Amino acid sequence: MIACLRLLSALCLAALLAACASSPSSSLGELPRTPDASIEQLLEQASTSKTPEKAALLRLSAADLAYRQKDNVRAARILEQVQLDTLKPAQQVYASTLAAELAITRNQPKAALSALSHPSLARLNEMPQDLQARTRSVRAAALEADGQTLAAAQERVALAPLLTGNAASANHEAIWNLVAALPTDQLQGAGAGNDVMAGWTSLALAVKSAGTLEQQQAAIETWRSQHADHPAAVQLPVPLIKLKELASQPLTKIALLLPQEGPLASVAKALRDGFMAAHFQAQQAGQKPPQVQVFDSSRLTSLDDFYRQAQAAGVQLVVGPLEKPLVKQLAARPQLPITTLALNYSDAGQNGPAQLFQFGLAAEDEAREVSRRARADGMRRAVALVPSGEWGDRVLKAFRQDWEANGGTLIAAEHVAQPVALAQQIADLFQLRQSEGRAKSLQSTVGGNVSAQPSRRQDIDFIFLAATPQQAQQIKPTLNFQYAGDVPVYATSNVYSASGDVNQYNDMNGIRFCETPWLLDSGNSLRQQVVQQWPQAAGSLGRLYAMGVDAYSLAPRLGQLKALPDNRVEGLSGSLSMNPNQRVERQLPWAEFAGGQVKRLPDTPR
Repeated sequence: MIACLRLLSALCLAALLAACASSPSSSLGELPRTPDASIEQLLEQASTSKTPEKAALLRLSAADLAYRQKDNVRAARILEQVQLDTLKPAQQVYASTLAAELAITRNQPKAALSALSHPSLARLNEMPQDLQARTRSVRAAALEADGQTLAAAQERVALAPLLTGNAASANHEAIWNLVAALPTDQLQGAGAGNDVMAGWTSLALAVKSAGTLEQQQAAIETWRSQHADHPAAVQLPVPLIKLKELASQPLTKIALLLPQEGPLASVAKALRDGFMAAHFQAQQAGQKPPQVQVFDSSRLTSLDDFYRQAQAAGVQLVVGPLEKPLVKQLAARPQLPITTLALNYSDAGQNGPAQLFQFGLAAEDEAREVSRRARADGMRRAVALVPSGEWGDRVLKAFRQDWEANGGTLIAAEHVAQPVALAQQIADLFQLRQSEGRAKSLQSTVGGNVSAQPSRRQDIDFIFLAATPQQAQQIKPTLNFQYAGDVPVYATSNVYSASGDVNQYNDMNGIRFCETPWLLDSGNSLRQQVVQQWPQAAGSLGRLYAMGVDAYSLAPRLGQLKALPDNRVEGLSGSLSMNPNQRVERQLPWAEFAGGQVKRLPDTPR
């Protein structure tokens, strides 16, 4: 939203009131003039004006001046005094545009779009160019803020010919950011009937379809040769220029920094084996992968000493460390001497230096994935069951934030600790005791026995579950017993042991859960090679092998993902993308326990 406002302000400065003194035509009406008076003076003149039209023009000028002075409350109050239906078309467009701009400052994109739906906007193309630019700018910002990305891009393409200088450059970059954010299925055919828009979407498709930096460069150059006169061919968007710079700096040496001793040694071994398996596969495929030098973080005495040693060895990228205290130390530094992909996350809100990227199997990613999936399935009201303790608190917080930010309601949450309390906790969630109480009250009122089955509350669409397989084995039957067996359950990967235990899976029948591609899609050739050598990788430990493989895939593409945040790496631990804080986020496929088996579900739409 802040980015929208900044861009809108930049574009509006180029299109404000410089040419508004002229009247488009007698039928359209005169536009407000650039004021050389204060707001108070304009309002005073309006109050003594001889004609309603002159008074309205003066009030519009005063409202606009207040908006440009960032006194938005006063601007809105003045604008309310202007009767829109009494104005001529040009004045109506002007007033509607200002109303939309004010709505955007209040983070109300729908109100902005409503203001821009006034019938007078049908004559926008008859207005002076600066007013057209101003109106299209705010409409584009409102569409983007409302999630209508394709429509926002189309609006900015229509806006482009009206702009010059810095405003034109800002709009050019905004078009690329919008089309790059569109999923592939929306890009296909999105530019039909508009050659310029079609060029933008075909460029985005070309970049998304290519995998490596080298392939992306080739795709961009091919596109430029086929669209030589297109605005994006004349001036490549800045992220694509950055890609070109990255391609000229190939990665030749990586330091893999993992503990070989201590409590994390077994985790580190799985990560290292996955990482090196991907490295050897690249060699076998005839590629020229970077050299990998392994360092033992459990023997580390100083991060400064390590980086000096790595620099002396010609290392260009560090993968690791795994230990959270070390990652927090790195995140606290103003800068790092070598770009680093940490295999864990620092504390929330601790973003770190520009050279630090962070990747891990974060439970928060899975909580957000549950939110996305339930939303896509039409769910709106949730209850949550999470473990007691810090881990459960983090997962619940991530789910709640994403769920409520996207319009969902979390009705209640319970922290599961003792199995003996589980039945009572579920009964409380579904208000079963109130139902039983009503039945007993009815019995005492009418006398004798009354046949009344307890009923649960009916305003719960689904349950968000974060639990171990053992906990889930107790929870699902308890839900059935407590008359809530028909409520859908969406769970994180913690419920899946990958053990093949049919009895365990039967106890969790109907639970939907997100999981890594590694454990759901056994046909991957690299996975098969790893499992053949390390059979334990077929079980829950496989998630760590997958993370190691994906760390290797991410290593040469960190700059690419930073330059193109909407690009993804389709990995074995999930579909990977980079957020603005340079943390890798995962989106996961889905499965369901059904008849003692694990049934793969269609992926969540993006």
